[in-house]
Amino acid sequence: MNRTTLSLIAGVTALAAVTGFAAVSSPGAEAKDGAAKAAARLPVERTSLVCPPPSTSDLAETTYTSFTPVTKGTENEGKAELRAATEQKPDESKSEDDRDAEDDKSEESEKPVLEPGDPGKPVTGEATGDESSALLGTAEGRFAPGWTVQETSTVTAGTGRGMHGVACTAPDTEFWFPGTSTDGDRTDYVHLTNPDDAAAVVDIELYGKDGALETTVGEGITVQPHSAEPVLLSTLTDEKQTDVTVHVVVRSGRIGAAVQALDAELGGDWLPASTDPAGRLVLPGIPKDATAVRLVAFTSGGADVDLKVRLASPSGLITPAGHDTLHVKGGMTAAVDLGDVTRGEAGSLVLTAADDSVPVVAAVRVLRGKGDDQESAFIPAARPVGTRATAVENTAKGTTLSVTAPEGTAEIKVTASAGTEGGTEASKTYTIKSGTTQDIEAPVPAGVKGTYALTVEPRSDTPVYASRTLTTTENGVPFFTVQPLPDDRGTVAVPESNEDLSIVQ
Repeated sequence: MNRTTLSLIAGVTALAAVTGFAAVSSPGAEAKDGAAKAAARLPVERTSLVCPPPSTSDLAETTYTSFTPVTKGTENEGKAELRAATEQKPDESKSEDDRDAEDDKSEESEKPVLEPGDPGKPVTGEATGDESSALLGTAEGRFAPGWTVQETSTVTAGTGRGMHGVACTAPDTEFWFPGTSTDGDRTDYVHLTNPDDAAAVVDIELYGKDGALETTVGEGITVQPHSAEPVLLSTLTDEKQTDVTVHVVVRSGRIGAAVQALDAELGGDWLPASTDPAGRLVLPGIPKDATAVRLVAFTSGGADVDLKVRLASPSGLITPAGHDTLHVKGGMTAAVDLGDVTRGEAGSLVLTAADDSVPVVAAVRVLRGKGDDQESAFIPAARPVGTRATAVENTAKGTTLSVTAPEGTAEIKVTASAGTEGGTEASKTYTIKSGTTQDIEAPVPAGVKGTYALTVEPRSDTPVYASRTLTTTENGVPFFTVQPLPDDRGTVAVPESNEDLSIVQ
């Protein structure tokens, strides 16, 4: 009789290969005294990321930066790469032998857009070949835990001119995007990217100020394997509305989704998906020099809800003058202009539903500059930092790390990696007082050359939220982009078990 042992860790890792994170519990995994055993956190062994197609403007320059934090418990082996989706798309018209032969040639002749260096050191690359292609990435072994990739484009003129930044994300099956628009001055695309070998089928729903918008061809959109499908929102409906919430639902398969919002006068940026609908939301890191902030919210439930609006400032939680609540009708998008709500100080919005059982999603559009020299960016409601989060492509000047602890005083450790072209890692610990937002003076690597990564690790159980802002100036216009820092899903919770998990064959 052969006895084959099935590893629980291996099973969890297989799940983590799909989601980047997994938490597993066993109904019978309790200690004899009735207390549940503590779950250990182990590094994931495989991570997938999807980067949307960059700007197609002739004036756009796009870079990709990759970084994997050093994680204890990983093996020495591993690999990672980021390739154009079009290079991986199978040609079903050819025989399997021909496709295998082409794959062999492709492996020999085509180089990936980016191959990460050792964990702890960021690497930067540029798109080659089809500049408008989405990128698909896979990291295994020591490169997988916390793998972070940033796509940044600078568009110097035309519709959507500005800095467009987005963190590449794991594929999923549902996304919410409050803050989009079908207005005449806006050109908003939902980019759908399918990383898998089978076609994905997607529905796109639009909700305006009066409820669901009548759409055409918004249902049953097919996204072919290893390809991206850009969908212009204004082609889905005849209604022109300033504030629209987009709901992307995947019927079959999984995709990466992001919205690129381009304005004829106010620049543009990527709008990442809001965190899952909830009764309490945090929108971290509104730039202190913001000249205008517009809050957009939507409830997916059938009931109306009043959102309590507070600003987590450097001195604590305050209520913006004249904007203590936002009434959101069930199934309808609500919006309010908050003006220069931060008034020259660091700030984050904290939204609390009067009935926390009513789920809400939200985002803000932020403007910097004045008159014809304004530029826009977006901050969605974000997940907390969790165990660890990373932002890449930072520079000693032009980078702001904003951290908020709305529920209690928190301690965090921030580590600056080596630079892409040299430098020595540096770290520092900070205390964030309860209810405040702090633009912290993050450490800079000694002798840094190129760009570097900033990794945030909470040292207390209090929830912490963070975002990173990149800024530069082009022809007098304050270009900028903001990325929230959610948990990097680099580890998986594996509870101890008293059960025999082996199978006898």
